Amino acid sequence: MRIEQLEYLAAVTEHGSLRRASEAMHISQPALSEAVTKLEKELGTTLLDRRRTGSRISRQGLDLLQNMTEVLEAVDRLRQAAGQQSARRRDLRIGTVNTASSSLLAPALRDLHARHGSGGVEVVNGRATDIQQGLAEGSLDLGLVNVLPGDEVPPMLVWDKLIEGTPVACLRVDHPLAAQERISVEDLRAEPHVLMRPGFVMHRYAHRVFAGALPETTYATDGAEMGKAMVAAGLGISILPDFSISADPLVRAGVLTTRPILTGQGLTTVTLLMLRRRAERTSEPLRDLQTALVRQARAYLSDLEAPAASPAVAAVTPISSRARTRSAP
Repeated sequence: MRIEQLEYLAAVTEHGSLRRASEAMHISQPALSEAVTKLEKELGTTLLDRRRTGSRISRQGLDLLQNMTEVLEAVDRLRQAAGQQSARRRDLRIGTVNTASSSLLAPALRDLHARHGSGGVEVVNGRATDIQQGLAEGSLDLGLVNVLPGDEVPPMLVWDKLIEGTPVACLRVDHPLAAQERISVEDLRAEPHVLMRPGFVMHRYAHRVFAGALPETTYATDGAEMGKAMVAAGLGISILPDFSISADPLVRAGVLTTRPILTGQGLTTVTLLMLRRRAERTSEPLRDLQTALVRQARAYLSDLEAPAASPAVAAVTPISSRARTRSAP
């Protein structure tokens, strides 16, 4: 067994295909594939599921992933102790829904940069299911997703609550409905809407609010950032978590505002979770990023509670970052 074989397998897991892994490792694809195949024969197990759409780590590979990661980290520490500059530095890959990217993740990455220097982070926007799958397969190191009450987190993942809020209507300040303190579902139904695409939590929530009968005129997008931009352009109203809007520059500039929704179903919460794969050991940069995200969640609340905050904005509650492993609230 050679260290390079473990590094090649880690690269395939990280990049999701033999081709991209070979490009990242500067080795031909056949040579990389042969090295992984020899490792599989030596260990007597299948490490990769090879498909036309790409290669993913197998179930047996997942069982061994933590051990292989520990070996590679130990080798890196040895190289660094010996003064070598060629220590393998694996990029952190963060999967996130848009609602967390600007308000929490960007400043947390700034904190990480101040502590560990430049480079080494890739941010991937996606749906919660894709992020959870990436974490389970090892292609992502950390995930930020929204959940509704009753949603469950896969048992192989550990989760921490960062922020809890409520769904609100996001609309232009000059929209006629902005004159109301609260907006009814029937009022919303009569308006054009900017919805999240299927697979996003707020798409499910919109179906719940409108009882499966969505407004006739709708637009669909992948995340809150584009949704807010489309609302600002006058294309319609969007239903989003309050914490994704409250401190937005478009709100501070007086372009957008929010209103509570009268659903008759009681208060519904939206919770932003920080997810990671269950592991006995976590790299120092990943631990520091988790700490920075919790710190930014608390700072975000402090900003909302400042005197300059709009009184129409609902309070957002960051919750203890104690890791849990069962279903989300």
